[in-house]
Parts: sequence; structure tokens; C-alpha cells
Amino acid sequence: MGNIVAIVGRPNVGKSTLFNRLTQSRDAIVNEESGVTRDRHYGYVEWNGKKFTLVDTGGYVIGSDDTFEAEIRRQVEIAINEADLLLFMVDVTTGITDLDEVVADLLRKHNKKVILVANKVDNFNRLADAAEFYSFGLGEVQNVSSISGSGTGDLLDLIVNELPNIEEDSYEDSDKPNIAIVGRPNVGKSSFLNTLLGEERNIVTDIAGTTRDAIATPYKAFGFDINLIDTAGLRKKGKVHENLEFYSVMRTIRAIENSDVCIVMIDAQDGVMAQDLNILHLAIKNKKGIVILVNKWDLIEKETDTSKKFTQQIKQKIAPFTDVPIIFTSVKEKQRIFKALETAIYVFENRKKRIPTAKLNEVMLQAIQDVPPPATKGKYIRIKYATQLPGRTPAFAFFCNLPQYVKEPYKRYLENKIRANFDFTGVPISIFMRKK
Repeated sequence: MGNIVAIVGRPNVGKSTLFNRLTQSRDAIVNEESGVTRDRHYGYVEWNGKKFTLVDTGGYVIGSDDTFEAEIRRQVEIAINEADLLLFMVDVTTGITDLDEVVADLLRKHNKKVILVANKVDNFNRLADAAEFYSFGLGEVQNVSSISGSGTGDLLDLIVNELPNIEEDSYEDSDKPNIAIVGRPNVGKSSFLNTLLGEERNIVTDIAGTTRDAIATPYKAFGFDINLIDTAGLRKKGKVHENLEFYSVMRTIRAIENSDVCIVMIDAQDGVMAQDLNILHLAIKNKKGIVILVNKWDLIEKETDTSKKFTQQIKQKIAPFTDVPIIFTSVKEKQRIFKALETAIYVFENRKKRIPTAKLNEVMLQAIQDVPPPATKGKYIRIKYATQLPGRTPAFAFFCNLPQYVKEPYKRYLENKIRANFDFTGVPISIFMRKK
């Protein structure tokens, strides 16, 4: 489970630069519409042991008839409503503008925690100029320079201190798997859930400790006893004119963070698209189990090895993490829908798996002896032993003399050897090198 932090503000104050700085990436979800291309930015941040999802929004504008800008306004309002914490970003080089005032007024109307971030404060004079933003009455001003990174460490400290403490044990240590059905709009999530639940739909209840927007439906039938985290339905709001697609992204983030296993649905007719990959990457970064469900398979013209070729195409796009079960289904025809649940439970069990240290070392030390880590700068790396670390997801520590010289390709080799000898299908694995 996790929190959502949204960056809001007028255009050109540096929101995306700050997003890239804090997430240490340039990830963006690109969604094409007729005549308009717009970016969806959301990423995963971990700081001082606390994790949250960061959402970048478009610049807030008013008085414009432009369809794109009107849509951005709606998305910003959705982000404000759905986020646990808001970063209100302003530009010290321009001072307070009319649009800044409008955004500040909007934030005051919501009962949300706000951190006021003054960007481009990269010298002493600008530090003094930032004092004018106290007039908003939104509390302390946090001065940063998104480009250089100055002040971002202090900002992250403040963010994690302001975020509510969530008891993860309330759902992750439960024996019941929490399975989220996620994917782009119109891939068949609603149909999948309706087919599973049928007419005798269970009462929708909040799992203890989950956020207001992660709705779980207990499902107990045909030998299954699980919680299905529903992202298909839309919650009614009185004051927000919802942009359904952006709202679905916010719900997807919630669902991923509150799940043990994500069933990622893709449309067989479209194949794997950019937004599918971003949903997958967010689930991987959150260390969730993953099952890929290819829906509408009945609409595909099939030849010899069609499913095999489709599987290869998917794995090429999701590499390097390719140890993921892929199931071809037709929800409309009720093909293999229960196999999807069976596979999700199988992945859930893999996620909890513990490998005895003696057995792990018996296998891995031989693999290391067969292919030792390459020498770096004339120094030889000697890995002495390995152990699985305690935690909710599989993580392994390898103890060696020079951990700083072990590169990513060799870590992937170790991960592949673990996967080849111990079944962790559908589960991301973390590899850590530690000083002996």
C-alpha cells in the first residue's frame, strides 16, 4: 500500500523537471487522442524507507477555450482530490502571478496537506525573493532548484514526514491474496469482474487500512477465497467533472499499491502499448506479482503458433523481466478466466516463497564458480555466500569483498540462475551485493 503525491502549479514552473529529479527517471505515459498527444507522468519514489507514487500534472490555466487546456484543468482537479499530499510549485524568477493566485485559491478549498515549493532558487538573491510566497498563507516555503537538485533532499524529508503512516501489515500479511485487475480503459476489466462475480455480487467493502479509493470485493467461489481490487467502476463525485481516462490512471495507481498480485489486462487487437508498459513497470517497481492477461483473443485470426509468436512479442517489449505468466483469454466467451485466478494465486505463493540458505548456497556458489564476476580495474571479486533477506517480497543478498564493482549484467545473471533453480515465476526479485 502507498501514498500519492501530486505536483500542481501553472505552466512552466518546472513541475516535470522536479518529477524527473525525484523519480530519477524520465518515464512518461503517452496516450494518443485525435489531434492531441499528451503525457501521463507517474513514478515511484522511495526515501528513508518510505515509499510513495509521484504524479506530475499539466500546467493549470484558466480563461482558455482550448480543449487541451480545459482537459488539463480537469486533470489537475482530479489529482488534487485523489492525492494524499500536494506539492504546489511556483517560480521564484517570475514571482507571484495571477495564475499562481488562482491555483492557491483552489488548494485552499480542499482539506489537503500542501507543501509550497519555490523552484529555481539557485543563488542567495533568489532565496530572499522566495519570501514573497509566504503571502499565500500555505505555510513554510521549501526552496529548490529542480535542475541542479539543490534542496530536493530536504523536500523529500518533508514529504515523507507529512505522509500518513499506513499499516502495511493490515493487508499484506493476510492469508487472502489481494488481486488487482488493472489495465488501460476498455480492455475488458469490467467484463472480467462481472463474469467472475455474476449476478450474486458480493458486498463491496473497504479492506482494513486501505485508502478510500481501493475497493476490495471478497470473492469466495469455485475453491477461490481472495479479494479482488476493483479498478473498473467509477466513484461518483459531486464537484469534480471527471476526465475518465486520467481518473482511471489514479485508480490504477491505488490498485497496484494495495495489491499482492496484479492481473495486467491488455487488448489482443492492440498488443502491448506504451501505457500497458508503464502499468507493468509501476507494478514491478512496487514489487508486486504479475500475470498478463491477453483479452479478446477470440477476435484474432489464428494461424500456426499464433499464441507463441504473440508471447515472444510481449516478452521482447517487457524485457528484461520476462518470467511472467501470459494467459490468452476471451472474457466474452468465458475462456480461461478461472485459469487467470489460479495463476494469480500461484504467483502469490511464489511471492511468499522462502529458500533455505544452505540450499541457496549449494546452487548459487556453483553458478558463481562456473561464471565468476568479471574483474574490474584489475581487482577480482569473490562472492562468499548468499542468503534470502526477510521481507514481503523475494530479495537476496550476496556477500563479497568488493560489492561496488559488481555490475548490473552480473546481477541479472545471478537473478536468472535463481529463477532457473527456484520457481519465482511472475515475481520481481531484488539482488543486493553486500560487503563481507
